[in-house]
Amino acid sequence: MDRELEVHRSIVEAIAVRIAGEIVLSEHPWKTLRRWRETFQASQVQVARKMGVSPSVVSDYEKGRRTPGVQFVRRYVEALLEIDSERGWPIVKKLAKSYGLKHLRAVLDMGELEEGVDFDELVKAVKGIPLTSVAPPEKVYGYTVVDSISAILSLSGNEFLYIMGATSRRALVFTHVTTGRSPMIAVRVAPIKPAVVVVHGPKRVDFLAIMLAEAEHIPLILSTAKTVEELLEGLRKLARV
Repeated sequence: MDRELEVHRSIVEAIAVRIAGEIVLSEHPWKTLRRWRETFQASQVQVARKMGVSPSVVSDYEKGRRTPGVQFVRRYVEALLEIDSERGWPIVKKLAKSYGLKHLRAVLDMGELEEGVDFDELVKAVKGIPLTSVAPPEKVYGYTVVDSISAILSLSGNEFLYIMGATSRRALVFTHVTTGRSPMIAVRVAPIKPAVVVVHGPKRVDFLAIMLAEAEHIPLILSTAKTVEELLEGLRKLARV
């Protein structure tokens, strides 16, 4: 059951990211706000109640009288998802199917780090050993943990985009890795690159994997955590700080 909940949460987060991104990047965000509200079959009153604002505020944004900022968009999307959750997720289920996310089983965990963490903090959290000479990012703002075997066998290119979560400035963590070569090949052909790659499982990482990381200018870390559970707990502590 815990595994199913983690997968479901990952799918909901992926959908939230897509909706929020579409609103923010839209030439007419007010029209996009209204369209998504209507897609979720929610009234302005229902959305306003979930957001803790008056219906007139929602109306102003949907009519273009106000320009939505990132925080407003986030709360708006969260309100839509909360309304859908109370109905048994009918719209999310349809969107997951249409986006090809219905069987996103490779994702073990996702987390957003709003304040960001230093590279050294990430290395410590995963009990890691840096393997590349690439300059680390100033901050890492999220992480996604995937089972490398499931990811390679089942994730489509479309789904790979969504495991990046709310920002590409994140650590992409691969578990059950044998040499590290396959995860780095997957990262190299991916349209969006993570800020950091962490591999867990091998005692030694294939030199080709390190060369690929250097070529992509992505820091590569070998996690020495004893178990996947220990690795996950270290990352989740970062999210709770």
